[in-house]
Amino acid sequence: MIPLRTTLERRSAPIVNRTLLAVNVVVFTAQLFMGSMTERVIQTFGFIPARFIDPATYHYAPWEVAVTLVTSLFLHGGFVHLIGNLIYLHVFGGAVEEFLGHGRYLFLYITCGALGSLSHTFLFPQSTIPSIGASGSIAGILGAFLVLLPHARIVTLFPLVVYWAMAEIPAVLFLPIWFGMQFFNGFLSLQAARRAYEVVGIAWWAHVGGFLFGALMALLFRAIRRNATMRAA
Repeated sequence: MIPLRTTLERRSAPIVNRTLLAVNVVVFTAQLFMGSMTERVIQTFGFIPARFIDPATYHYAPWEVAVTLVTSLFLHGGFVHLIGNLIYLHVFGGAVEEFLGHGRYLFLYITCGALGSLSHTFLFPQSTIPSIGASGSIAGILGAFLVLLPHARIVTLFPLVVYWAMAEIPAVLFLPIWFGMQFFNGFLSLQAARRAYEVVGIAWWAHVGGFLFGALMALLFRAIRRNATMRAA
């Protein structure tokens, strides 16, 4: 399923979301021009679970590994990785920003990305593979979207074998299916890791963790806003 847009009317410009889109593109473009230095940049600024657990072994200070929880969110491993993330960020991010406001939206983005990486670390604490990309942050935005705008409809492209179909899918259906796919793939990654004693490929549990934390934060925000409205009335 490839989301193209939502049917929601936009009343304000998603300034933060557009900035995040631009920053991710600029950083990736810079990666392309770094050549052989790219791998060193990823190793330095990517998030490595084993280094987070024991920074002294890697000659890092605790604050230095903590910083990689944020810097890793703006690095990507390839064009497909970047485009996949940016499509979802573009489709879902603006509506969530409009609902939360600019500051809360940025906080959600960074926090869910960091918490997603910590979820990955909880299950794979000995992994020395850098975790990079905005997937955990975007998963948090999807979780928040499901809580805040469950009845929105997502114009979705289905690449089928013979032809491509398009349909409007309710968010309350689209997003649980997306989450279920992440959870299922995360379960498979656990089974593979038990056999190989290492995690490889996509950090599925960062997606799962980011989504759940995003939904939780949206629930808290909605409860706070409801209480404020009731007091004002």
